Amino acid sequence: MRTTATATAAAAVLGGALVLGLAAAPAVQAAPADQAGCATDAFGIAGKYGEFVLGDDVHSPDAEGAVAVGGNADFRGGFSVANELSAAEVAALPGRAALVVRGDLVNGASATVVMKGDAVVGGKVSTRAVELHSGAFRQDARLIDFDAEFAKLRSYSSALAEEPVTDGVHVTLQGTKLTLEGGNTTRNVFKVTADQLEQAKDIYIKVPAGATTIVNVSGGSYDMEKAGTTGFFLSGGQDYVLDDKLQSASDGKVRARLLWNFPEALTVTKSSKGAWPGSVLAPRAHLELGTAAPVNGSVWVASLHGSGGAETHHFPFSGCLPETGTTPPATPSPSGTPETTPPVDATPSASVTPPAESGTPGTGTPSDDSSGSAAPGTPTASESPAPGAGGGDLASTGSSGTVPLVIGTFVVLAAGTGLVVVARRRTKRA
Repeated sequence: MRTTATATAAAAVLGGALVLGLAAAPAVQAAPADQAGCATDAFGIAGKYGEFVLGDDVHSPDAEGAVAVGGNADFRGGFSVANELSAAEVAALPGRAALVVRGDLVNGASATVVMKGDAVVGGKVSTRAVELHSGAFRQDARLIDFDAEFAKLRSYSSALAEEPVTDGVHVTLQGTKLTLEGGNTTRNVFKVTADQLEQAKDIYIKVPAGATTIVNVSGGSYDMEKAGTTGFFLSGGQDYVLDDKLQSASDGKVRARLLWNFPEALTVTKSSKGAWPGSVLAPRAHLELGTAAPVNGSVWVASLHGSGGAETHHFPFSGCLPETGTTPPATPSPSGTPETTPPVDATPSASVTPPAESGTPGTGTPSDDSSGSAAPGTPTASESPAPGAGGGDLASTGSSGTVPLVIGTFVVLAAGTGLVVVARRRTKRA
């Protein structure tokens, strides 16, 4: 009985040592390569909304994503919101509110329909109540601090504008065709002037599928109508595809990570002749969407006007943006040198009142802190070490302590083996 008990104990020690070695060895927890050095929530609350407007929003007939308006909302042409939101996207919104209006909601005899989520209005609702399909209505003017959020957006927009042009990118204007091409698999930063864009009837963008594209546009205004821009053609490494709601390059991977940044602009005018792919960050500007063709992305602007087919489609931005003005190492194209654009001497000094229809209530001048001062914690253009930089020691992968643990495991294994041998000898003597 003693011999049997000793053998059993030895086997238990041996088995326990194996389990200890397997269970205690830490797994390697390296960050995904495509998220290294990326700001996970660069736009904060604004990033959860397809239309995020500091001042007044005069729009019809719909926005597929969530809408937040810091001034008054004039939806008298009829307006629907949030039809394309997922349940998770609704749950992530402040107070689950897919429609937020800090001021008055003017809808006249037309319906304002919130397809998913709640509606929150700070002021009065004229004539017709909001129709909700799956949420509730409440009044609250303080759900979102628009002034604080736009202070962050202005600061971050300015920081993005200071990002260096990525090695190997090319900006080529041939006649009325503008081509932006980059080969970095993580992020491609371009700099162009509003004048260059205004000469382009067709705009071509070619980057690796899944890479982030930042187009920093300098100048106090941008008018796409000047060139009568008819189309944006995107490529993720294959053939160019004319972007539209139902078609886009690389199954939408290029469009989802495309950002147009207008840090100085006070007015941005979209041509109604073609869809505009990507998200638009113009925190000081009035955005004139026109009367046809959508933006296939989010817009973060000081004020907005649009009607007809000039909708905002729900294609949220999912790119890899700098956390503090740090660009990841480039993988340049095989040939060529980066092209840079001379800086434009244009400094915004005041906000712009959106064009209002005669007698249209709820249309006014958005408040704008033109100083662009940042709220605490706002990213700036100053460089800081990229996350994970600093020697690549094993601690950063979760492997520290593995060697001592393995040595200890072998010691226990040896002891267990010795007990088994002793037990067998005693068995033979018996």
